[in-house]
Amino acid sequence: MTRADALPTARGPVSAAVLEVLAGTRSAADLPSEPGLDPYGEDLQLALYVLYELHYHGFAGVDPELEWEPDLLRLRRSLETTFLTALQAEVPAGDDVDAEVEALLVEQVGGDGPSYRLARDGELWQLREYVIHRSIYHLKEADPQAWVIPRIDGQAKASLVTVEHDEFGAGRGERVHAQVFADMMAALDLDPRYHGYLEAAPAEALAPVNLMSLCGLHRQWRGASVGQFALIEVTSSPGSARLVKGMQRLGLGEDAQAFYAEHVEADAVHEQLVRRGLLADLVAREPELAADVVFGIRALTLLEDRLGDHLVRSWDADSSSLRA
Repeated sequence: MTRADALPTARGPVSAAVLEVLAGTRSAADLPSEPGLDPYGEDLQLALYVLYELHYHGFAGVDPELEWEPDLLRLRRSLETTFLTALQAEVPAGDDVDAEVEALLVEQVGGDGPSYRLARDGELWQLREYVIHRSIYHLKEADPQAWVIPRIDGQAKASLVTVEHDEFGAGRGERVHAQVFADMMAALDLDPRYHGYLEAAPAEALAPVNLMSLCGLHRQWRGASVGQFALIEVTSSPGSARLVKGMQRLGLGEDAQAFYAEHVEADAVHEQLVRRGLLADLVAREPELAADVVFGIRALTLLEDRLGDHLVRSWDADSSSLRA
């Protein structure tokens, strides 16, 4: 999988300052504070995404020493606080992990989210936009949750690693799910490069990935990270089935269907590993993490719903959901 490694265009004063520091045209000591930023807005979400990317592949020409630059980390912490405070204000508290997962298993009848739309009557341009939005996560699929591995123990660790092993191709590089997603993008005549569509992705597409990175990078949020992982694995299979149905209706070949077709079967198996191994053992070992697991599920659901609403509103207006 190749990369589009250029720094993106700023979306406000804070992301502009961060990008200037990374480009070497501004001192990190001159970074601004971020009072009054919209926690879900373009400026904050792009700034956070770029700062987190320093811990993933990074960007071409950026000094790798900046990954641990104290002033950048200080600003990142401030942005994280703004983001988390907003989520905690919107997400109702709870600590019943079993009930939360059971609710996820109830399939919505007559849903109107993007996957339902695409299965029922979505057009090819809408499918391609959906895939572009999803590329922000799926081209680094399962990477944010890999940070949790050294932070949990026992059966929870074993079950998480078992699922991650499948996500990373089960020993076969060409089967790494990020690569399979890139292959699907190529089959849809899309740019399959990592960050090929970072400029086009709105804040709604960046926010779910930023939450995964935040919780993965902070040990104190390991329970929330596990909750996010559980949400993805438990809900992926039926959503993937709807997308395969939509692709078949549009007459797309197996090369385009392969990514979601694989997730129909694989994530049905992963659901059991996550429920009976990962979640059950983690909460038994560290019952104080139950509330964080529920928060992780509900916070990521909120952000995914915001993205889905953005797509559906745009499509209802017969307009693009992308920034460019």
